[in-house]
Amino acid sequence: MQIDRNEKADAWLAHTQREQSGRLTIFLGAAPGVGKTYAMLTRAHELMQQGKQVVVGVVETHGRADTARLIAGLNVIPRRVVEYQDRKLEEMDLDQILHIKPEIVLVDELAHRNVPGSRHEYRWQDVNEILDAGINVYSTLNIQHLESLNDVVYQITGIRVTETVPDALLKRLKDIRLVDLPVPELLERMKHGKIYLDDMAPHALQGFFKPAHLTALRDLAIQTVAGQVEIDYREKSVAQGRIVPIQNHVMLAIDGSVFAEDLVRRAHRIAERRNATWSVISIQKSKTSSAQSLAVSKAFNLARKLGADTYLLYSHQIAPTILQAAYDYGASNILLGKSPKKTLLERIRSEHIADQLLDKQHPFEITFVQPLKATSYSAQAAVPDQTWLQQYTHFQARELIESVLIVLAGFIIAVISDHFIGYTELALIFVVTVLVVAMRARMLMTLLSVFVCFLLYNYFFIEPRFTFRISAERGVITIVIFILSALLVGRLANQLRAQVLSLRVANSVSLQLQELERKLSTCVDIAQVLSVSKQHLESALKATAWLRVSELEAGDRSQLNHKDHIAADWTQKNGQPCGRFTNTLTQSEWWFNPLNLAGEHGVIALRFHPDLDVISFEQQRLAELMIEDIAQTLARVLLSFQLENSRVVAETEKLRSALLSSVSHDLRSPLAAMIGSADTLKYYSVQLSDTDRDSLLDTIHIEGERLDRYIQNLLDMTRLGHQGLTLSRAWISIDELIGSATQRLKRYQPNIQIDTHIAPNLPALYVHPP
Repeated sequence: MQIDRNEKADAWLAHTQREQSGRLTIFLGAAPGVGKTYAMLTRAHELMQQGKQVVVGVVETHGRADTARLIAGLNVIPRRVVEYQDRKLEEMDLDQILHIKPEIVLVDELAHRNVPGSRHEYRWQDVNEILDAGINVYSTLNIQHLESLNDVVYQITGIRVTETVPDALLKRLKDIRLVDLPVPELLERMKHGKIYLDDMAPHALQGFFKPAHLTALRDLAIQTVAGQVEIDYREKSVAQGRIVPIQNHVMLAIDGSVFAEDLVRRAHRIAERRNATWSVISIQKSKTSSAQSLAVSKAFNLARKLGADTYLLYSHQIAPTILQAAYDYGASNILLGKSPKKTLLERIRSEHIADQLLDKQHPFEITFVQPLKATSYSAQAAVPDQTWLQQYTHFQARELIESVLIVLAGFIIAVISDHFIGYTELALIFVVTVLVVAMRARMLMTLLSVFVCFLLYNYFFIEPRFTFRISAERGVITIVIFILSALLVGRLANQLRAQVLSLRVANSVSLQLQELERKLSTCVDIAQVLSVSKQHLESALKATAWLRVSELEAGDRSQLNHKDHIAADWTQKNGQPCGRFTNTLTQSEWWFNPLNLAGEHGVIALRFHPDLDVISFEQQRLAELMIEDIAQTLARVLLSFQLENSRVVAETEKLRSALLSSVSHDLRSPLAAMIGSADTLKYYSVQLSDTDRDSLLDTIHIEGERLDRYIQNLLDMTRLGHQGLTLSRAWISIDELIGSATQRLKRYQPNIQIDTHIAPNLPALYVHPP
């Protein structure tokens, strides 16, 4: 069976990227105290004996004498002092490590959160930057700090770990080493105070260090190491063509519930076990609450941190959109969350979507995932989710006023028409009224308008009038038909309205991008691109923008303080975002994004309203797409400059060659005249008269000056296309130009007669002075 070329290329690319950047080695343990730091320091001494350059970036001894003794003999980089809340704290000196650029650096406690004010929020981000600089890193990590296992650890121990490391960092692994210790020995170390201080040990034994907890965490650590070894072996086998890759792709569909992040972690673990790529989608309807948007944004950010692709789709029909997305993104397995909530309406809606997916014929495997029943910390931090009833009963005052006016207008029309048509035809007026309300408002308001129109129609137009009693059988049939027609028309119109609003929201992104592309298509230089981009970014994102490429800028530079400029320089140097909404240089109010260009990086800074705590995924995605378009336009402009310069160089060489060929005869003519005159003077000077001798000398002088001019012109031609040759121009009258030309001509032809006729009031010419 032939191996897939794309899979083989991807495997080679992943392997090559790890080889080119620094290599990461992690000493993984199930819990504190198993000996991770000890094993790392022991390995460091072995490497030093092999002649490797090893330095200690940061190692936490926690007062253990054995660890302190192992640090002795190693080159330790002094920590930098950070002042925080009138206290002086120490952190790893990242800049010093990058300056020294050792072969191997030891960085303990990978999941450590840095002191506020540091460049990065977490130490694993420091490690990422060190690896990007080509420096190998040895680090330690406990299994409970792995992001994808956060919910599993919480379910096992009941403790929510807040300092986590994204699984995407494991893709940079060169080696992972399991540091294991049997549970009884670990508990003995705890009791003898070799892990925590005496006052902390009893509390730890009653909480995290219970035997059952440690056994489960130990199993998780072993499974994680085994999984990483299998992934590494598989990538190498695929790259070498020894095995055929299986095309698997897991797609998770989430809504705006508080369990979205839990589902993302579950999906990541499923994809890892299946060795599959994965993605997360969310389908937004016409109007989504702020709580749901916030939950989706957080879930998408987590998914991208764990290595997934994220897609925000707009549609009113959930099940067909999920299936279409599965076809579009090449999914083999669809994951759906099964909410633990037990309300009747939610169960009906969930089962309706599930039935639609299961009833349709498709090649996908559908898996329902049950999130943790215990409320996660992310759910507690989120805005309380709305119930189905709250979502449908929440309407704006504008909708209420519009609906009342529409119903009132329909009632007035019905009163006027009552004199001309019968009560059966009057029902159509109220049906049209319901239709108009449904086109302007949501379903609940449509149902209310049906009820109000029914009361008005029954009370004022059905015999006996001015009472809700219906006497005639025909009237009852009319009322029933009216109610059914109004409900059906209202439902269909409301669905149409929702679809139109969904398309409008989806198209707004496309329209913004099309408008930006249209404006950028007319730009011919970098300054124009930056100016147009700044204006469009500020208009589309409702934010202040500042852009810089090389030395060119767009925007008010004075709006950025010293820390902002440091953040901008860091993004432009490293090609990664920082500032607001990130975990790097978070003190800045600006969100800095790189413009990735060939050979260099630009930077785009955006400043949103200070009250905005979290940027929505829609805004983030729109900003990223716009930045991508801007980067492509800049690349196009830079490429056109390079092509134009290449064309100028080629034309210059062609012109130089043509000029040299054309002046070869002009160079020989004055030389021949000078040599002939000199020979005549040399061999016939006695026979020559004084007049002839003077004439020959004048010829030699004139031809020598002529040759000097040719040589000077040749020297100027050799400088064509170089910045050293500058053309100095000035405004010269035509009389002066013609006079200069005739004067130079008479030097060679003194007997020539020239008549000139120059029209008056001719404009001056901007040329090189004669």
